[in-house]
Amino acid sequence: MIDQEQVHKVANLARLELTPEEEEQFTTQLGSILDYIQQLDELDVSNVPPTTRAIDVSNITREDELQPYPEREKILNSAPEQEGDFFKVPKILNAE
Repeated sequence: MIDQEQVHKVANLARLELTPEEEEQFTTQLGSILDYIQQLDELDVSNVPPTTRAIDVSNITREDELQPYPEREKILNSAPEQEGDFFKVPKILNAE
């Protein structure tokens, strides 16, 4: 189902350097995984409702509360760089 050339191509796209032995090993392993997925694909799930979890759960979250930090100078002094009353960060957008 999957050959060593495909494994090599995917490894290249993922920027992985695999030895020929690793490519062979992954070819075998990925082939086994894909065979198993193909077996699952043969199951009739037309009457199974789509779900995201096996059990119903919900997140317990708290409301965000804005609270000023009393030691502003301490935070600024711990920054790698600052400019006046602000953090100085590298430019990430082009000036153009």
